[in-house]
Amino acid sequence: MTNRSLGGTAVAIVLLASWAAPMDAQVVTGVAPASSADTAKALSARVEVVRTEYGIPHIYAEDWKAFGFAMGWVQSEDYGDQVAVGIVRRRGEYGRYTGRDSIRGDFAGREAHAVAVARYSSLEPRVRAVYEGFAEGVNEYARQNPDVFPEWLVPNFTGVDALTNDVYTWSRGDAAAFVRAQTRRESEQMGQGNTPAPAYPDSWGHAEELASTFDPAVDGSNAWALDGTRTASGDAILLRNPHLSWEAGYYEAHVQIRGDMEFYGDFRIGGAFGIIGGFNRHLGWATTNNSPSYSQVYAVQLHPSRDGHLLLDGNAVALQDSTITVDWIEPDGSTGQTSETVRWSPWGPVVHENDEYAFVLTDPRDGQYRRGEQLVKMMTAESLEEWLDVMRMRAHASSNFTYADAHGNIALYYNARIPSLPHEPTGDSAAIAHSRSDMWTEVAAWESLPLYVNPPGGYVQQANDTPDFINLNVSLDRDTVAQNLPEARLRLRSQLSFALIHGDSQLSLEDVVELKHSPRMLAAERMLDDLLAVIDASELTPDLQRARSILGDWDRTAAATSRGGVLFKAWFNTYMQMTDTMEYRVEWDRASPTQTPFGVGRPGRALAALRLALEDLADEGVAPDARWGDVHRVVHGDVDAPVSGCEGALGCFRTLSFTSLDDGRRVVNRGDGWVFAVEFGEQPRGYSILAYGQSRLEDSPHHDDQAAMFARDEMKPMLWREEQIAAAAIRRYRPGAR
Repeated sequence: MTNRSLGGTAVAIVLLASWAAPMDAQVVTGVAPASSADTAKALSARVEVVRTEYGIPHIYAEDWKAFGFAMGWVQSEDYGDQVAVGIVRRRGEYGRYTGRDSIRGDFAGREAHAVAVARYSSLEPRVRAVYEGFAEGVNEYARQNPDVFPEWLVPNFTGVDALTNDVYTWSRGDAAAFVRAQTRRESEQMGQGNTPAPAYPDSWGHAEELASTFDPAVDGSNAWALDGTRTASGDAILLRNPHLSWEAGYYEAHVQIRGDMEFYGDFRIGGAFGIIGGFNRHLGWATTNNSPSYSQVYAVQLHPSRDGHLLLDGNAVALQDSTITVDWIEPDGSTGQTSETVRWSPWGPVVHENDEYAFVLTDPRDGQYRRGEQLVKMMTAESLEEWLDVMRMRAHASSNFTYADAHGNIALYYNARIPSLPHEPTGDSAAIAHSRSDMWTEVAAWESLPLYVNPPGGYVQQANDTPDFINLNVSLDRDTVAQNLPEARLRLRSQLSFALIHGDSQLSLEDVVELKHSPRMLAAERMLDDLLAVIDASELTPDLQRARSILGDWDRTAAATSRGGVLFKAWFNTYMQMTDTMEYRVEWDRASPTQTPFGVGRPGRALAALRLALEDLADEGVAPDARWGDVHRVVHGDVDAPVSGCEGALGCFRTLSFTSLDDGRRVVNRGDGWVFAVEFGEQPRGYSILAYGQSRLEDSPHHDDQAAMFARDEMKPMLWREEQIAAAAIRRYRPGAR
């Protein structure tokens, strides 16, 4: 069903009138002395960790704080100093210890930490307990293993510090992008030949650089949910298949808190609540990235006679300065400090000014800090109605959520904390505001975001495209949802997702795992016939004849043993560069969303691209008829193995991206990371794989012990029942026990 919700009318609302300049960005790390119940020794006595095959931690805690303590400890065991140093970064102190070159992220860190200080006491007690336990787990690991950490690190982390990981601030990256675009527009209006460099603080550029590490062309996730009508068992099945950088830090763990919770999921490295996929015995969910526009910039007139004021509704509105100061120390002991000052309106920061207007950036995510609280409630929910009610919080500001449960329900919710605009979206330009009525005052109503619950056909799917195409049996009525959703699109990876699961076949859990690893390359299925026709119509040279033979005999997959995919990929990338984007004979058409695009739109350039691709492969020493897996490899630790799969742009659902080695081989560096498939029967039953292992430490046996299995398209059983865990146990211990 389209845009359907189950009961209730509560809507998460933020009033612009309540916005003010950010709180003073002070770093506060001191807390009251720990009580006897809070000491590392006491917490250690209340939790046990059972490590099973592949190093998976199963945490058995008596309470929430003991769980947090164990999570901080085991993450530090497997990732060394990364967790602790990450906390230092997030509280805005990294430059204080590592020099001026490290301060660019400290400004946003100080701001987020100030929010954490001010709001911490308002969190639920069990959430505070997890944060405090997590901080103490990291502290105690650092105390007991000082050789693992930089000499400057002081293990004094608090629950406030741990909360900072889950605090949202206004987007400095969006501010930088707007200023750059506005500077260009103003330069063009003035008839200047060259656009001057945009002026904004260095921390904004840093934020933009961090955002650019996520490449929407190759990064993202896939997810499926199938209800009982589509499964062999009659039980719902959920698949989670993310494909980010192999530095993303997915972390598989199973947690039981006596009498309160049992949950199996991804506890992303660096925080107590990094959960973006997992399940309890009742239900589970998987996230996929979405990309709505959050920030909105308004051009508000500067007051003609009162400096430092805006003119709105005929009234003077005062601006105030907010200054964040950060400090640093160099290796030679020299110190320094610097500041960034931003003018603030009651609605957000002024990111740019000209002679007439101040440009105010409004961001509905700014100041949100209850993400951990929402995730705790999601992890302990027992029904679809309860889970959807929790989702109304939208403290987790983005991502689609694909859902399945033990009652047979499936759902997909397009989650986004976006503003309800009283005007058309303006993209990278500003909307002019003469009155407060010209500006948004509330986030888009929960009911205005697409929600699919138990649609006909028994499935939902998501592969980072817009919510228009979640199930081919129903369509999204754009008139019923928020106006500022991204423009409809359905790329090849999404189309293959539909090809794999749309229909009426009944699938076992093992069938789902097999389909997830499909090596099909949809770009080849759509374009190769035209490319072969282009070759046939040309004056054949020996090289083109050989290419024609290789491509004509190819099975059009990215299977490790197939021959032809290496040449097609080289041609595809070259052709895309020569046509700027990708020109098909028939472009994508919303009226035929899963059958278009197809064909080759520029035959001459296609032939030129093939010749160049052959030359480039020869220069690299790569044979055009090489098997896919001879060139595309998993190289991780001691593992060097062929692998099936390709980039999403080529239309692979088994999504992998590669970096090139000097010998011409391509090595996976992004793509499928922590993948799971779970079936909700009397107890959950599932499979998972963490491609780059449970530990980033190269001397750990769990650094590369899943890599070869991953390369073979295999997954390991997830251990849920007590007898399974006991049989597979390789180590039992109390974290922190000396």
